[in-house]
Amino acid sequence: MKKSIFFKAGIYLLLLLMILSGCSSSEGTSGEEKSESGTKKLVIAEPVHLIGYLPLYAAIREGFFEEEGLEVEVITATGGAHVTSVVSGDAWGNIGGPESNQMANTGNSDPIVSVVNVVNRANVYLMADTEQTITDTSKESLAEYLKGKTIAAGRFGGSPNLLTRWLLMDVGLDPEKDVKLEEPADASAVVSLVESGQADIANGAEPQITEGINKDVWAEPFYSFASLGDYPYSVLSVKKSTIEEDPETVNSFVSAVMKGLKLIDEDHELALEILKQEFPSTSEDSLQASLDRAYADSLWSKDGFITEEALAKPMEVVEKTGVYTNGYSYDELIDMQFVEALSK
Repeated sequence: MKKSIFFKAGIYLLLLLMILSGCSSSEGTSGEEKSESGTKKLVIAEPVHLIGYLPLYAAIREGFFEEEGLEVEVITATGGAHVTSVVSGDAWGNIGGPESNQMANTGNSDPIVSVVNVVNRANVYLMADTEQTITDTSKESLAEYLKGKTIAAGRFGGSPNLLTRWLLMDVGLDPEKDVKLEEPADASAVVSLVESGQADIANGAEPQITEGINKDVWAEPFYSFASLGDYPYSVLSVKKSTIEEDPETVNSFVSAVMKGLKLIDEDHELALEILKQEFPSTSEDSLQASLDRAYADSLWSKDGFITEEALAKPMEVVEKTGVYTNGYSYDELIDMQFVEALSK
């Protein structure tokens, strides 16, 4: 009897040790694990699956992260969860606007810091239903044209929504009184809103732009936010503690992303092939049109750098719209040490 009890106790103890051993060998820092091959597995959260994130996807598909001893998984976390998932530790890093990180950093002892640029233009546009036309985009004409319209602007707090509000205020309109804003959480919903007559104008990006054109919902965009010039619209960011405690991994990650940027800049044919893999349900013609627009607008950063002047633009947008007014510090929000070292 005693032998049986001791035997069972020994089995339970052995199982417990095996479980604890498994946990300690697989867990790393937030959003990081060890794979069976010994590479570090990193989780990157994106707010939506976008053509603009092509350099990141290219770095994954072309094995640039593997070359650095990393395995990167991208998860789509909508509604601002791409930021909160980093704060909670569910993701190692995120891709999105630095202004969103800054808003989450308020009162946070371990802030999110941007380490490499990806999308260096505000790659969203305004399209109107085919029954409307506007050729003069001066502030006076835009104000007259936009007043009284219903605009599908994307979710409140998201970059397309904030840019829409900023433009309305910049031309002298009140976003709460002079227009009606539809704010769907799903970015792709803007096409159906205009198509069904629930909105006159949409703020969107590719592939929604080409989708709307092909459906004869709207014509070419009448306003491009890419005209604002250098604008860190989507950057890759991690926690400050990650930079301090594991700079080698951050350096390897940035190195792979910079290779992705270089590939997309130099090999347009391969860029299309990668897009086809990432967006298999989208027609090749639509993807090619999206890619043509991206290159024409100089969408992607060529060197991964985020300048102080460029950062000031999205920060002005959140301040002017009143979403965030507590100020910021470039040196606390941006860390270009890895980009600078790798550039040399």
